[in-house]
Amino acid sequence: MTTTGAHQDATGMTPRGLWWWGRRRSAVLDIGLAAVSALECGLEGVGFADKAGLPVPVGVLFGLMVGSVLLVRRRWPIVVVLVSIAVTPAEMGYLMGIVGLYSLAASEVPRRITAALAGMSTVAVFVVTMVRVRQDLAQADADQQGADPSGWYAPVLSVFLTLGLNAPPLLSGLYIGARRRLMESLRERADSLEQELSLLADRAEQRAQWARQEERTRIAREMHDVVAHRVSLMVVHAAALQAVALKDPQKAVRNAALVGDMGRQALTELREMLGVLREGSPGSSDSSVPLAAVGRAAAAAAEAASEDGPCLDALVDLVEQSRQAGAVVELTVLGEVRAYAAEVERTAYRVVQEALTNVHKHAAGAKVVVRLAHREAEVAMQVENGPSDAEAADAHLPSGGNGLVGMRERVTRLGGVFVSGPTDGGGFRVSAVLPVGERVVV
Repeated sequence: MTTTGAHQDATGMTPRGLWWWGRRRSAVLDIGLAAVSALECGLEGVGFADKAGLPVPVGVLFGLMVGSVLLVRRRWPIVVVLVSIAVTPAEMGYLMGIVGLYSLAASEVPRRITAALAGMSTVAVFVVTMVRVRQDLAQADADQQGADPSGWYAPVLSVFLTLGLNAPPLLSGLYIGARRRLMESLRERADSLEQELSLLADRAEQRAQWARQEERTRIAREMHDVVAHRVSLMVVHAAALQAVALKDPQKAVRNAALVGDMGRQALTELREMLGVLREGSPGSSDSSVPLAAVGRAAAAAAEAASEDGPCLDALVDLVEQSRQAGAVVELTVLGEVRAYAAEVERTAYRVVQEALTNVHKHAAGAKVVVRLAHREAEVAMQVENGPSDAEAADAHLPSGGNGLVGMRERVTRLGGVFVSGPTDGGGFRVSAVLPVGERVVV
């Protein structure tokens, strides 16, 4: 990134060189102009000393001092112009006047001050030129013994000489000053734009990192919801199958069939999700797939799940699966049953599903009550289980500790409220309330 002037001032690295000159060649130019101006004024000081009745060395010294003022034209252009106006009657400092007007017009001096000083310089030059032209005409009249030139000749010639002397440096200075300010404005705008682009790039990178992390969390949550419940039920049925294999072969056969059905359902859902993720980046290896593509694929998978995923109508089957695994589950539905948005129904289903999964993991043999309440502007669900039955066989299901976190994330993402914790009777309760917005007409 380019270094701006503010950055340079903050670090103490200013672009200034000797005194007020920013570059060495500027100092060389001003010193050279001041030397030429001093030489010019020194030579013109000889004539000034003769007309004023002063010693020649005094006139030369005065001219040298006046001409050297041009050295400060960049720092104090007003001083240079005022000195040039002051010595105009002495007919010296023509170079200083020209360069002074140029420097004044090109500087940051307010335009009203520039106009006032330019007018004063023009009037002074016009008066001196007018006087000098009349003197020359009078001398010519005397030499030609009675020649009478027209009265308009001297003013017109004085005007042309004055404009030819003052107008070019003044207009050139105005043009250069405007061009310089335009370039500085463009440079500042470019620096500002570069800084804004850098900030936007940093923010875009932060948003990309946040999006990648969000997609990782979403993928993990979807995988957990798809696999954890069915696999937990499979493990529970396998444990029951092991317990009754010798005592009740018919029940063992039924449990084995249930295990097979649940395994096939889990594999089907898992293949569907992985298929959507794989289609998001065809022909790419795992190491070369950008996370943005994975994020888009996960979003597509979530969208597909929202359209074809489970809804509240499947709660009866969900509860029946837990009953078949040996759990005592009671389902209570309150309020008018109606349809909601797909995301609301899927979230409610997943909360109940994960709560039942936790019961199978941590409270084997416990009695479970599932309550679903349809309200005016919200739908509420609660899964409460009693203490674990000491006589029930524990399936020793592993727990990653992400179930409650995933449920809370799902509920809060929709603007709902999620509460979980132990009950006074030694069990555990999971409650969630989801806003439903407008009623879906079916």
